[in-house]
Amino acid sequence: MDYVIGVDLDNTIVSYDALIHKVALEMGLVSEGIKKVKRHIRDAVRQVHGDEKWQEVQAVIYGQRMGEAELIDGVERFFRLCKDNRVKVFIISHKTEFSNYFGGGSNFRKAALDWMERNNFFKEGGLAVSRADVHFESTREGKLQRIRQLGCTHFIDDLEETFCDRLFPEWVEKILYDPYGGQGHLDGVKVFRSWDGINGHLFRSGR
Repeated sequence: MDYVIGVDLDNTIVSYDALIHKVALEMGLVSEGIKKVKRHIRDAVRQVHGDEKWQEVQAVIYGQRMGEAELIDGVERFFRLCKDNRVKVFIISHKTEFSNYFGGGSNFRKAALDWMERNNFFKEGGLAVSRADVHFESTREGKLQRIRQLGCTHFIDDLEETFCDRLFPEWVEKILYDPYGGQGHLDGVKVFRSWDGINGHLFRSGR
């Protein structure tokens, strides 16, 4: 297959829903009954405690507690299908090295690489991703330029804003991972609620 697939990392490959719920509870920011869904917790924290507290939660989950985050169902199968079909895959993430709000904290990029290491991304017998194919960009503009530079034919992301940006390469197939629904769904964007759906779309014979 002649695909070159780019994939976002946070909330596309990695699920933080349960971890955000746990951390926000520990910090006394939400009630236990709130849904374990990032956007629900984000909105609740911002409404009651302000955006700075939400940024503090994010600094914790993307840094010192990232090891507790989960691999989203279907992602492992995606990488194995790419390996079996000799499809080139890049992980392209808009991720700063450190928090823009809280100095002296954990290195977010190192935490992400450590998480990938623990989840067998870099093992030949695992998901067989090369560290050289993981790209962290400090801005969304940098992320979009990287997608263009690497010649991606497809890009998978959980945020439709990525595909709205005028810098997004027009030839790249836009695949939105939207597990909870509710995003606006733009023309020309293929929307899937699960990675099983994405895998079926990209590798029809491999369902």
